[in-house]
Amino acid sequence: MNTPSRSQIRRWRHYLADERAEGAVYSNLAQRTTGEDREILLALADAESRHEAHWRSLLGEHAGPPRRPNLQTRVLAFLARRFGSVFVLALAQRTEARSPYEADVDATASMAADERIHEEVVRALAARGRSRLSGSFRAAVFGANDGLVSNLALVLGISATGVSSRTVLITGLAGLLAGALSMGAGEYVSVRSQRELLEASTPNPDAQTALRHLDVDANELTLVYRARGMSEGQAQARAAQVLADDSLHKREHPGRDLAVDEHESVGTGLAAASSSFCFFASGALIPVLPFLFGLDEVAALVVAGVLVGLALLSTGAIVGLLSGGPPLKRALRQLAIGIGAAGVTYLLGLLFGTG
Repeated sequence: MNTPSRSQIRRWRHYLADERAEGAVYSNLAQRTTGEDREILLALADAESRHEAHWRSLLGEHAGPPRRPNLQTRVLAFLARRFGSVFVLALAQRTEARSPYEADVDATASMAADERIHEEVVRALAARGRSRLSGSFRAAVFGANDGLVSNLALVLGISATGVSSRTVLITGLAGLLAGALSMGAGEYVSVRSQRELLEASTPNPDAQTALRHLDVDANELTLVYRARGMSEGQAQARAAQVLADDSLHKREHPGRDLAVDEHESVGTGLAAASSSFCFFASGALIPVLPFLFGLDEVAALVVAGVLVGLALLSTGAIVGLLSGGPPLKRALRQLAIGIGAAGVTYLLGLLFGTG
């Protein structure tokens, strides 16, 4: 084998460090879970170990002491050790998606394929966590954002009309309470309605008791399968199988094999309402805080805008992390939308205040 160049050694050592760190991330995550998720994470760690061995073999005597992995991989390892949450999996998904192996002649085709598949495996694992968070977390994030944006807009708009700071404070507090109550009630109705719709779409378990009494020639069970999405041929074949096998009568649930989603983790109505109320109120409180502490109107508005901007950046980054998207881009988008809406309201306040 030819002696590797300095650039190759540097690149290979970088890959070696990253593979070692990524394997540690999956191992640490596996320690915080059980069952199938644990087995999958340990299998991912084993795969990273195979990749690590490839680069170690190429480096040979040039492997040298262990190098530090890149910053994102170090952050991942830290979060995996401390939290082991869905946010770590979302970050790991982005890391796998940016694998350079497909364009690197020193990486094998199987390694590049591994990384591509790892992205999908981690995506699926992260999706499980997202579904568990989807109900209350969604209510919390949107509640906080609505509180931040709507109350900042209200405070800026009423302030622009020329009223006193005390009036701005009272208006902001009223907007906080009214908005939080409205958000909580709306989330409760929304989640309860969604759960009721899902319950209405769930097959009745008592229907299985009728299977043994069906007319084999008429075979009404075929209609059930066709109504649930099977083709006529598939429905007839499945219905015939069920009716011909007595053992399936006890196990079969009309519609179990069909493309009908189970109850998603939409959360409970009270949990969603509570999250929405509390987070809207916490978000809506931020634009009011400077007025509560007695700052003069101009200073209070500036401080309120800065605090809300920082909060919007934070919530945008959190949503970006959870969704597997670029956190900075989502944070800046959230900031632009929030400040833009507040700015329009301020201009309208100026217009009405001088009218």
